[in-house]
Amino acid sequence: MGHSLMDSETEDTKSKLPKKVKHKSKKKKDVSPEPDQIEVEVEVVHEHPNKTPPVVGYFPSGFDPLKSHGGVPDFQVYQHRSMPKRMQLVVSPFGSSVEFVGTSYAGEAAAGHRAMYAIGVLDKEARTLKIVPIAGNKIFRLEPKVKGVGDNEPANSSMEEMTPQQRLAETTAIWGTKRDIEKAKKKLAVKQDEAPDTQRNLDVKMKNVIVNKKALESTEAHVSRNIPPYDASATTPQEAYVLDKIILKGEWDYLEDIYHNLQLGEEADFNAYPTFVCNRIGRLRKIQDEVEKRKLSCILSYINHLLKFKDQFSFNASAAKSHRIPNILRHKFSTMFSVSESKRLPPEKISLLVCHVLVLTLFSDEFHTDYTDIAKDLSMSTVSVRQLYEQLGCKISRQSRCFFATLPVPLKFPDLRLRKRKR
Repeated sequence: MGHSLMDSETEDTKSKLPKKVKHKSKKKKDVSPEPDQIEVEVEVVHEHPNKTPPVVGYFPSGFDPLKSHGGVPDFQVYQHRSMPKRMQLVVSPFGSSVEFVGTSYAGEAAAGHRAMYAIGVLDKEARTLKIVPIAGNKIFRLEPKVKGVGDNEPANSSMEEMTPQQRLAETTAIWGTKRDIEKAKKKLAVKQDEAPDTQRNLDVKMKNVIVNKKALESTEAHVSRNIPPYDASATTPQEAYVLDKIILKGEWDYLEDIYHNLQLGEEADFNAYPTFVCNRIGRLRKIQDEVEKRKLSCILSYINHLLKFKDQFSFNASAAKSHRIPNILRHKFSTMFSVSESKRLPPEKISLLVCHVLVLTLFSDEFHTDYTDIAKDLSMSTVSVRQLYEQLGCKISRQSRCFFATLPVPLKFPDLRLRKRKR
């Protein structure tokens, strides 16, 4: 009985094997042959300034240029002279009043994208694949436009009646960059100001204008002398230089560091301040009037910020690098003294900054100041500082081997010496 079972299992196994083989043979018949593979040499063709790369466009309207009646359409490409990527593609079907226009700078092409487009040309015989970038890295959307209708026709018709200057301005407005357009507008504004009609109207208006000659002379002197704001008609030294125009109303609250430091008494530390400020701390402590003490403290603090600002933009900026100037003053100083990209102050602005410091020293010393210590803080010789005091209208006197600068009124400035330009 066991023998018969083994025979039956063997027969079942033999009967199943051919079925599996037949099934596998069917699968092999259904497999399609693999496509031919070839090895190619890839060559990337870069753009050439004197050659126009391929231009790629599409017709969203469904127009097929190969099936158009009347032959192959006319293709024209317009390119900007100074900006090669600014292009226009015009497709004109033969005998049709409709043309298809696409640009690389407007419409769909103006939208931002991160893709890089290129065309691949495969040569199976030579086994090479050339990859060529397309014009402007843009795909032109060719929109249908009726010839003679649209933005181009009025411009073309009027261009014939324009002068060469007007044609240049019109071309700049259409094809130019934003920078070129702004330059053209400024030139047009200057020409309009120089027009005869404009000059006549200006002469008529100026007849009715009352000119303040004193204010004009004061302004001219301020610009040419490069000094802080002043009043030439002042009768007291306190009014000769306008303190409210040097330290503005909203800046006083940011200058109370010395005044608050004085409240600490003997524990107050003024080692970080310039020599000029430290030499006047003793006099500050003796002042009984708190209003006067606060005012003088703010003036000395302003002098400190000016000196530190000068040092921060000099060749030896490491000493004042850690000093913190209030933002309201830093912005004002940067604007007033024209800090350039090189992080250095121009010579004429350094002179203006020093003059502001010297005027404030006069206020702090009741217009009778010994300028030895301020010359040391400015890293200048006493002779150079003396010359600047004289430009401010001060007189120099000697008392007990020390030189003092005083400010007489009304202000009298030395004659300006204009430098002759070298030819």
